[in-house]
Amino acid sequence: MTSRTTLDKADRVPEPESVPAPPKGLRGHPWLTLFSVAIGVMMVALDGTIVAIANPAIQKDLGASFADVQWITNGYFLALAVTLITAGKLGDRFGHRQTFLIGVVGFAAASGAIGLSDSIALVITFRVFQGLFGALLMPAALGLLRATFPAEKLNMAIGIWGMVIGASTAGGPILGGVLVEHVSWQSVFFINVPVGVIALVLGLVILLDHRAENAPRSFDIPGIVLLSGAMFCLVWALIKAPAWGWGDGLTWSFIGGSVLCFVVFALWETRVAEPLIPLGLFRSVALSAGVVLMVLMAIAFMGGLFFVTFYLQNVHGMSPIDSGLHLLPLTGMMIVGSPLAGAMITKVGPRIPLAGGMILTAVAMYGMSTLDAGTGSGLMSVWFALLGLGLAPVMVGATEVIVGNAPMELSGVAGGLQQAAMQIGGSLGTAVLGAVMASKVDSSLADNWASAKLPELTSTQLDQASEAVQVGVAPVPPGTPGALAGKITQVAHDTFISGMSLACLVAAAVAAFAVLVALLTKRGANADAASGAAHI
Repeated sequence: MTSRTTLDKADRVPEPESVPAPPKGLRGHPWLTLFSVAIGVMMVALDGTIVAIANPAIQKDLGASFADVQWITNGYFLALAVTLITAGKLGDRFGHRQTFLIGVVGFAAASGAIGLSDSIALVITFRVFQGLFGALLMPAALGLLRATFPAEKLNMAIGIWGMVIGASTAGGPILGGVLVEHVSWQSVFFINVPVGVIALVLGLVILLDHRAENAPRSFDIPGIVLLSGAMFCLVWALIKAPAWGWGDGLTWSFIGGSVLCFVVFALWETRVAEPLIPLGLFRSVALSAGVVLMVLMAIAFMGGLFFVTFYLQNVHGMSPIDSGLHLLPLTGMMIVGSPLAGAMITKVGPRIPLAGGMILTAVAMYGMSTLDAGTGSGLMSVWFALLGLGLAPVMVGATEVIVGNAPMELSGVAGGLQQAAMQIGGSLGTAVLGAVMASKVDSSLADNWASAKLPELTSTQLDQASEAVQVGVAPVPPGTPGALAGKITQVAHDTFISGMSLACLVAAAVAAFAVLVALLTKRGANADAASGAAHI
């Protein structure tokens, strides 16, 4: 029998209530709460990109294969994406303070264990644990902000929160390069231990638990299993598609399994008294648009940025540190733009800033499609800065739209939705744009090679050369004379740039479509619900 109790909760707009006076002292202070959760969130966001710089050193030190090294990243993102929504529900049920602190302790402990690992199997295992504990931490942070800040200051808080995520994500390669080059690859993980201790101490002293009066009291175990299965099959297919091929039956078997699990999950959620995700949430056009917008933004951002790092390091020959420094305009504009975007959204609502942000993102991705081997740092910086300026209001506004349009008792689930949408979008962007890049390189390399009158390659050699060119590496055999090596390098770089250009144009088209989605958003209808939260 279908229960409408929880569905009705998701549709209800609470009566406006007076915002309580700010708590006296440290515990529960809104801005100190923001500072406390930002420390924890910084660890998770940083580890999404910092490890990429350490992978070559890990591979060499532990004698790992290329596939093993891929799983250092894939295991983390897979665990994170699959469990985010369920972790958000745990926060709604048991309190976001407890969930956040458990996430902080577990993430720091897993980080320390990775640094002490002497085999690639242990590194991958503890990376999965990092993802699981990170999933507890991220939605809980948003739930704490939602419950602590009054409505008129929530956008500014989310703006600073988004700034921390953006800066940590973009700054990961710089910090990782410094640590790997001057300390060790283990230091990339050991650094999370003192940061985690600081976040734990601050959390124990500052964070105040909040419970909605009608918070969920039970668990939807079948819903958790079905949703986890759907997310696993989807993310697994996206991770493995580049190796299996998009036309392979195995790829589509996992995609089909994901669709089936999602359908069964949706049917089940209409029949359980306290569902994991009340489908009534998605009756809010604004919330649904916010989720879609977060996916589209991540496709354009993560997918496009994936190739830019190869462009800087393998085409321009920059070191990891130098390439990170060249991305500082992007990081800087996200740091500056996120709080400003929060203030603007508070004043005029999310629709105009979100649409404007996606327009800037589309223009920036189009500009990045014009980069070539001779492009100077100045022009690169213009496009990177414009991208950061466009992403800032989207990170802030889409988060506010999702969390603010969900009722207070589902703020953790809403936070999990926001983070899961970003993770899926990032995986989708890397997979789809990677397929675009691979297709362009495969179709162009042979002709470009022949046009340059280079020595003919066998089909096996051509496949190997194509794999190298897809990441901007020139397939120059050892001992090749200088003039011939130069011609091979030019062909490889020109072919890579043509693929990157097409991938960036696709990302620009995705961002342009996202402008239309942004027009469907509106200010969170439930933003004032925080004042009704009970303090524990």
